[in-house]
Amino acid sequence: MVHSSQSLPPLDTLETFARAARLGSFSAAAEEGGITHGAVSRQISRLERWLGLRLFARQARGVSLTPEGIRFFARTQEALALLGDTDERWIPRRHKTTVRLSLIPSVASLWLFSRLPDLEGDDIHLDLLLEHRLAEFSEGTDLAIRCGKGPWAGVRAVALWHEKSFPVAAPSIAKRLGQSCDARSLLTIPILHDSNIEGWRRWLAAEDVEYLPRGQDRRFEDYNLVIDACIQGVGIALARPPLSDAALASGRLVPVSDRTLDYHVAFHLVRPDGALSGPAMELARRLLVEAGHDETAIAAFTAPARARA
Repeated sequence: MVHSSQSLPPLDTLETFARAARLGSFSAAAEEGGITHGAVSRQISRLERWLGLRLFARQARGVSLTPEGIRFFARTQEALALLGDTDERWIPRRHKTTVRLSLIPSVASLWLFSRLPDLEGDDIHLDLLLEHRLAEFSEGTDLAIRCGKGPWAGVRAVALWHEKSFPVAAPSIAKRLGQSCDARSLLTIPILHDSNIEGWRRWLAAEDVEYLPRGQDRRFEDYNLVIDACIQGVGIALARPPLSDAALASGRLVPVSDRTLDYHVAFHLVRPDGALSGPAMELARRLLVEAGHDETAIAAFTAPARARA
């Protein structure tokens, strides 16, 4: 129904990257992690291929992080710290019920993590499964968040929010472009996008500009990397509220056009068509409340499946 790309690297790959970044040496990372130097090198290469970025500059003695590696290391430390925060949220409590939520990394990092305490409350422990593949509810997943158009067979889905998209850039690039740029002016700057370029095509087509990806443009696997690259001045991106809200509110990104466009796909909360457990139903309700839905929409999504004739 949506992303069919490869899922995230396993957690031990990120841990290996963090060790090598902290120690400045693949050999030291191998010794600390109890694996071989070759295993470290293979895991880092896999991570670099997945990201499409060089994370390390190899040197005569050890390694050093590239600028992209420095930024990714900061994000990796945040993620590993969150996962390692066992005292607060990651070890299920006896009085908590575990609910498994499958979602893509951009929604996790740009929207869900800041809301995690409210979503879990005192009674739910959220088991987060970060992946791009279609959610397999037969594998124990209770709910999923995915991007697409819908509807999809065998599941029930509701759009979490309605996106009004518009071009954004780092303040330095916005200053170069000036106020309320037209489409042709924006094309003087590299275009940043995720695996789906249809949003840019539609936004530019409104001014009779046909967009084909160029050599200077950059594609990233996930939208959180699009936002990070845009903040660093790599190019311009399309804002996708609410995922882009924090970057705009902080001033790290600014609009470079007054024109908005309804985004062509939406993030959906997805559930199996069968019965939901009580805790999964409560989590669905909290997710929809956080996304701004009213009680009527929440009741329709969480209602038991209608009996078939």
